Amino acid sequence: MGTSPSLRDLYSPPAHSWTFVPPNGAPSKPNPSSPSYQWNARPSSPHILHLSLDAGTPPAHITLFFRSIVVSALMHYSSTALAMPLEVGKLLLQIQWVPRDALSAPSDTEEQGDDGEDLSDTTDEEDSYFVDPGVGPTPKYPAPKLVDDDGYVVRTSVMEEGTRPEYIIPVGTAKSTWAMVKRLVSFRGEGWFSPWKGLFTTCIHDVLLLSIQPSVDNVLSSFFLSPSRGFYRPPLWLPVASHVVTGFVLSPLDLVRTRLIAQSSMPRYKNYTGPLDALSQILVHEGGLKGVYFHPHLLLPTILDTGLRAFTHVLLPSLIAPYLGFGPHVAADTHPIAWALAEVLSGCLGLLVTLPIETVRRRLQVQTRGAAKPLRTCVETRPVPYNGVVDALWHILTEERSDLPIRRPRKHRRDGPGGSGSDEAEEESDSRLRHTGIGQLYRGLGMRLAANTIVFLLASFGGEEVDGGWAEL
Repeated sequence: MGTSPSLRDLYSPPAHSWTFVPPNGAPSKPNPSSPSYQWNARPSSPHILHLSLDAGTPPAHITLFFRSIVVSALMHYSSTALAMPLEVGKLLLQIQWVPRDALSAPSDTEEQGDDGEDLSDTTDEEDSYFVDPGVGPTPKYPAPKLVDDDGYVVRTSVMEEGTRPEYIIPVGTAKSTWAMVKRLVSFRGEGWFSPWKGLFTTCIHDVLLLSIQPSVDNVLSSFFLSPSRGFYRPPLWLPVASHVVTGFVLSPLDLVRTRLIAQSSMPRYKNYTGPLDALSQILVHEGGLKGVYFHPHLLLPTILDTGLRAFTHVLLPSLIAPYLGFGPHVAADTHPIAWALAEVLSGCLGLLVTLPIETVRRRLQVQTRGAAKPLRTCVETRPVPYNGVVDALWHILTEERSDLPIRRPRKHRRDGPGGSGSDEAEEESDSRLRHTGIGQLYRGLGMRLAANTIVFLLASFGGEEVDGGWAEL
């Protein structure tokens, strides 16, 4: 066999080398005899105020650092402003007092003739001639109003238009959260800016909550995970405890936010001009820091509200997930869709417990204490203050009604022998919701359920966990 010729000696190196980057940064001139290929790096286009999307790289300049803080604050402020009108409408529905006997008081309109004119003496004689024996004449004028020692008319019913203060929205005119927002905008004493009352305080509260809660959780974890404590895994109640501690620390801001939303927007009836003025007045007239933090009407509702919310958000999904048929080990990183479904179900079930406690907390926050003057709220509130959580729950269930909006009885003419031209009031419909205030404890439930559904859809199709104001609605 002959040997095959080798190709090793036939290789010759190329005459010209490949050029990718021009030397010394100078632009290279095209040479037809030596082709060169050059790729330039794509310039990074600024997205928001010349900020890069790479969040892991620390800012190289102090201006970029402050610019990123401003952009983050503006984005959080904008997202809070979008959800603020629904939060304002829900809070006003929660603190609104709707008594069960709202329509039991007599009307304050005068009884007159067909055209509103006074009847003559001849008409009086004719009416008395045709009236049946033993039946007294129908009074043409209502009974005199009750007055106090100073001569002012005493308000006997929340439905009386003549004695209702001008800064209070008529009770029972709004049923849902969105209906309350529309009623607030159309009311004479409020206007278009009223749905954003307390926006700045709410934004500051949310930013501090997102900043303080992880730090508190890390401190508690480092304390309980030390070898001397015998814990090698964080206890299940540890995140709940961190939320309770954070809610307790930020409870004065939540109190200020509630009162800024609840007070009237009319300048002559305002108690507070802003969050700083509200906080200073509360500290001066209501017992200082001790009264703000440790008053029984504020401390116990804060612990219950924040603890139940944290339990619903942190622990309840892990307890519900195994019963959904996805297996015993369901987590957010391994089963995102199943975990999102468990979260939305736990949120809906938790509303049955958290909403009544939140309603009681809002009503106790509106009540002033000590030497502070009563808060002039834009909705009807209970004239007699509550004595605690249990007392508030009991009085809401026993003395209020849930059939909103309240239908006022209409008067119609009754013609016939012996009753020509007389007025009769239609009897109010007797429903179950009229005799119980359980609906008052669940104001805003429909809006909360819709928000949980939106969060579930965004988490399922977007692939990211949604956290922010919408999840807290």
